[in-house]
Amino acid sequence: MKNYLAYFVTLIGASFWGLTGLFVDGLYNEGFTAWEIVAIRLTVSTIILMPLIAILAPRKLRIQWKHIPHFVGLGVCSIVFFNWCYFTVMKQTSLSIAVVLLYTAPVFVTVLSKYFFQEAITSRKITSLALTIFGCSLAIQLIPIGNMQIPFISIVLGLLSAFFCGLYSIIGKQVSRHYNFLTTTIYALCMGSIFILPTSKLWEKTEAFQSAEVWLNIGGIVIISTIGAYTLYTFGLTRIESSKAAILGAMEPIIAVLIGVIIFNDNLQFLQVIGIILVISAAFLTVYHKQRKVTKTEQ
Repeated sequence: MKNYLAYFVTLIGASFWGLTGLFVDGLYNEGFTAWEIVAIRLTVSTIILMPLIAILAPRKLRIQWKHIPHFVGLGVCSIVFFNWCYFTVMKQTSLSIAVVLLYTAPVFVTVLSKYFFQEAITSRKITSLALTIFGCSLAIQLIPIGNMQIPFISIVLGLLSAFFCGLYSIIGKQVSRHYNFLTTTIYALCMGSIFILPTSKLWEKTEAFQSAEVWLNIGGIVIISTIGAYTLYTFGLTRIESSKAAILGAMEPIIAVLIGVIIFNDNLQFLQVIGIILVISAAFLTVYHKQRKVTKTEQ
């Protein structure tokens, strides 16, 4: 049951990530750039989370100097660069294209996990990956592609966003052997904000921060899509294989589609329904293990 709880928590974290596009689009409309939005996301999250942990669980802030490079890798590569690539593709093309390219991440994670953690690439994982990628493509209407044309630079940045996102599972798994998931989350956000804030020039946009709409979107991207999502996903990552966590994370685009249907009354096409079923099937295939019967000689 503990493993299934970890799977569930990971799915919830991924679902919170599914809301990111709504808040990013709102901040784009207010005149912020992708780099500035990433800086806001990380800095405000750190400002909220660091004092909270210091008060409620101060021991969680203790780390060893030798592990700082791991946190820098998480914060800079796996969060800053990932977010910037992802938001840029979203701006250049659409949220749908950005999400599809992003969710090639499980492929990177599965391959890297083979070499870093000796996690087996089983036929079950290969099937799950295939269902995930094809299902995501259907769900967000990349297939059928029709006359859609995607700039080459957007494809490159999209694949880079997937690679950097995948690194979070790899580096995070390594760090989780030594620290609590809260420790991993806060120091990853902290290192990322230290890196990006000095170059963001957010102090030049004081007028924009006087808008209630801006703070509503900041609150959403920070509380829900950052603190909530990263904390829950990292918690799940400490209890399941990194490759499985990455595959389960593919529920993010499905949640985004469902929110569009339920909240914004979007029409769900037949192929989107098929895509959702495929991704859910991939998630089930990932977490389901057939129980082996115990013979009398083993009892």
